[in-house]
Amino acid sequence: MDETRRSFLKRAGCTVLGLGCGLPLLNSVRGSASTGHSAGEAVESQLAMIIDIQKCQKKEIRDACHEACRVAHNLPVYTNRERDARWIWTEKFEHAFPNQSHNHIADSLKGLPVLILCNHCSSPACIKVCPTGATWKRKQDGIVMMDMHRCIGCRYCVVACPYGARSFNWGNARPRIEGETTPNYPTREKGVVEKCTFCAERVRVNREPACVEAARRIPGGEGALTLGNLADRTSEATRLLREKRTISRNIGLGTDPNVYYII
Repeated sequence: MDETRRSFLKRAGCTVLGLGCGLPLLNSVRGSASTGHSAGEAVESQLAMIIDIQKCQKKEIRDACHEACRVAHNLPVYTNRERDARWIWTEKFEHAFPNQSHNHIADSLKGLPVLILCNHCSSPACIKVCPTGATWKRKQDGIVMMDMHRCIGCRYCVVACPYGARSFNWGNARPRIEGETTPNYPTREKGVVEKCTFCAERVRVNREPACVEAARRIPGGEGALTLGNLADRTSEATRLLREKRTISRNIGLGTDPNVYYII
């Protein structure tokens, strides 16, 4: 048995033992994230992303969002796309919205590229299955966070997420980071899960997410992506939701996603 497999079995055994000790142990681990809360609890406010599908048809806007996210979070680049660390990416409309598609879908929607990211659900399935509290929802803004130091790599959250928004690091990310980087953002180790955090590190200092900022710099990109507080009736996000026709992904699953698409 090699060291990697031995380490995995050791960690898995510790996890099972911890779960067997009962809820007090699990609750104490989760309770250490003082700003977090369990799935389904009320939050003080809820940040949401509004994406204008038509404005994002411009490839330069989508590419700018991808690249800005990669640089901001030091995302590794893999030749095997199935192992990419995907925080924001592009899918065809039919794949992004299977419950909105049918055999006679309008030609204008067929193959339409759509930006995809974590939905920061109000009732996230990923939190419910995490055995260590490595993922939690912040009370102050509803962002679903990921503690990569606490993650044991069980990948329950990857399976539970109905949006494919979580990536597992099959190898050390550091050697696969290319081009410009952000020195003060931590890189991930082998065996942990990562995902979009609505750029919580930027939100904390009253900055917009990297993708929102990058889209605005491209001609025609103003308003392509908008982050706002749903608890604030005067925010641009709530105005757009009142005035525009919007859809969300897989709303029938009960997760209450907080990424909306203007169509």
